[in-house]
Amino acid sequence: MSNVINNKDHCRYELAVDGNLATEHYKLDGNVITFEHTDVPKELGGKGVGSKLVQGALDQVRAAGLKLIPQCPFVKAWIEKHPDYSDLVAR
Repeated sequence: MSNVINNKDHCRYELAVDGNLATEHYKLDGNVITFEHTDVPKELGGKGVGSKLVQGALDQVRAAGLKLIPQCPFVKAWIEKHPDYSDLVAR
C-alpha cells in the first residue's frame, strides 16, 4: 500500500491501493478541518484500507496543528476506537 496524500485541489485525502482510490473528503475553515465523507471502493472493502486512510489523514492533521470535526460516521467511530486521536477533535 502506498501512503496517504493530501490532494488540496480536490479537498480530500487519498490512498491508492491496487489501482483503486480511497478518499476522505474534507472542508477546511481556518485551523479546523471537517471530515465529511469517507469513500472506499467496494473492491477494497474489508481490507483495512479505510482505517489506514483515516489514520494517515489524522496523522497529517496532527502534524499541521489542526483541529478536527468528525462529521463522517466512519471517522467518528474510528476515533472512538483509537482514543489516542481524540485530542484532535474540536471541543
